[in-house]
Amino acid sequence: MQKLAAEIIDAHGGLDSWKRHDSLTAHLRQGGVLWPLKGQAGVLDETSVTVSLREIHASHSPFGTIAARSDYRPARVALLEADGAEVVALDQPRASFDGHTLETPWTPIQLAYFAGCAMWTYFNMPFLLAWDGVETEELAPWDEDGQRLRRLRVTLPPAIVSHSSVQTLYVTDEGLLARHDYDVEIAGGTPGAHYISGYTGVDGIRLPTRRRIYPRQPDGQRVPEPLVVSIDIDNYVFG
Repeated sequence: MQKLAAEIIDAHGGLDSWKRHDSLTAHLRQGGVLWPLKGQAGVLDETSVTVSLREIHASHSPFGTIAARSDYRPARVALLEADGAEVVALDQPRASFDGHTLETPWTPIQLAYFAGCAMWTYFNMPFLLAWDGVETEELAPWDEDGQRLRRLRVTLPPAIVSHSSVQTLYVTDEGLLARHDYDVEIAGGTPGAHYISGYTGVDGIRLPTRRRIYPRQPDGQRVPEPLVVSIDIDNYVFG
């Protein structure tokens, strides 16, 4: 593993500690302009999410008043009743976003795909750096808000479905993630600058409690308004 990637994983608690667990669940409070822009205001304002740490799978519960929970996998996403009966499902869901821009509305099942894909990536990072096929390269450092951050370019293999195949992590002196850049391919490649803070310790793992996502300019600088997505997280539980 590339040296900075290994340092980041160690700073967050170490791969051995992470591998003791199979899943991670947390309570979310979410806001920002994305949800109303996509025609899905309020659906996931307050919910819980569970992500697998072994495979690409995530579930939000409740899924607003639409369903008891979502079931996200890259090849199929579904909304389910409490007894497991399907409300609606979609095979090969990523193809349904073809031609989308940032302003294109989503259906509820598309929201389930986006939210599942996003939270699976966020909760598994930085330990995702140790997955097979992931390539990393340290970039020149970045100065922002009076702080110098190390940067790591991450290239994901086709088997790992995420916002984009190439992403960039920004790392504090402690080795903790401070920012995570990507381009949201299913929203026309919209560039995002995702800020990460408020770390807490759970079973020896360092986990953030605050996430804020802004537009990103071509020069890498964030656009301070609008706030695209806000996520406040508590009640982390490993399974």
